[in-house]
Amino acid sequence: MSLANPIPMPLDNAGEPELLEVSMGPHHPSTHGVFRMDVVLDGEQVVHLKPVFGYLHRNHEKLGEKMSYLGSMPFTDRLDYICSMTNNWAYAISVEKLAGIEVPERAEYLRVIMAELTRLQNHAGLIGFLLQDLGASGTPLMYAFREREKVLDLFEAISGARMMCNYMRFGGCRVDATPEWLAAVRKVIDGFPKFLAEFESLLTGNEILMARTQGVGVLPKELAISAGITGPMLRASGVNYDIRKVDGYGVYPRFDFRVPLGDHGDVYDRLMIRLLEMHESLKILDAALRNIPAGPIQDPKTKVRNFKPKPGEAYGRIEAPKGELGFYLISDGTPNPYRYRVRPPSLINLTVLEDMCLGRRLADAVAILGSVDIVLGEVDR
Repeated sequence: MSLANPIPMPLDNAGEPELLEVSMGPHHPSTHGVFRMDVVLDGEQVVHLKPVFGYLHRNHEKLGEKMSYLGSMPFTDRLDYICSMTNNWAYAISVEKLAGIEVPERAEYLRVIMAELTRLQNHAGLIGFLLQDLGASGTPLMYAFREREKVLDLFEAISGARMMCNYMRFGGCRVDATPEWLAAVRKVIDGFPKFLAEFESLLTGNEILMARTQGVGVLPKELAISAGITGPMLRASGVNYDIRKVDGYGVYPRFDFRVPLGDHGDVYDRLMIRLLEMHESLKILDAALRNIPAGPIQDPKTKVRNFKPKPGEAYGRIEAPKGELGFYLISDGTPNPYRYRVRPPSLINLTVLEDMCLGRRLADAVAILGSVDIVLGEVDR
């Protein structure tokens, strides 16, 4: 096997390189959840890597087929337990397509606000975790969590829960936003640019960060497309694909925002794309707060009890912070789905981990995994 930057390795008696098998996990402190990487090393160089998961499997899809449509909404919170609001929205869109349910305009704006707040706290947390994976002290992560706490306080104020929000409903939202809550959102997003400026000044030109991330874990554009990669990982490889633009779901066509793209598809680009996307989320939030209309937040025609969509199928998807999150549902006219299937971005994006790690050093594999941004609730659903 030909590898970039070969390192002289000890040979066995037959003159062949001695390979070392290392099992990283399932309790390794640098992995994101209960996850294992089985790595084969030629010295420090990765020659084979196998992701191993299944430690957190909770039978999510089969449970969804044994309970009512609405009963599954709280379970979506546990898929990506960092992004409860966007999980709710993707599932709600699928059921609304299946049953032909309309969503009031004010509810659409509230959904956008929740989704972009979720994107802010997800990306900030990811950057903090990635820097910790690279060996930084806990300071960057604490800076990120300081801002994340402000968003979680907003979620708690409107939904009653910080992480498992259970906020969306078919045809709208569960609770309306008060003027005081919207003012609190305005205060948070007005202070966020200062945090981003500080973060960028500390990170973007840092020599150690650049040495550890530039040219590391490159994901070519062609491989990203053929592997079905979505979200910031795909855009870091230079592919202009954002479901908010492609599908124009909700009221996203009313907002003027750009889709940042990377040039190299390495760890550094994946980090920078998240920083740039947070700037765009702030633009969307500013416009949504200025233009949110009055009115109902729930379609009055939606039946909560005895909810039985007509037989049929539907697939609804959104641009979740980690990529395309979709739900495929089949109705047979009964109160629970005949088929309930989740398309999780974390699992799909994880499939190219070995491709990005081959030829790199073991320490790089940890940084590459961190840049993928996985959560095991989605992987092991």
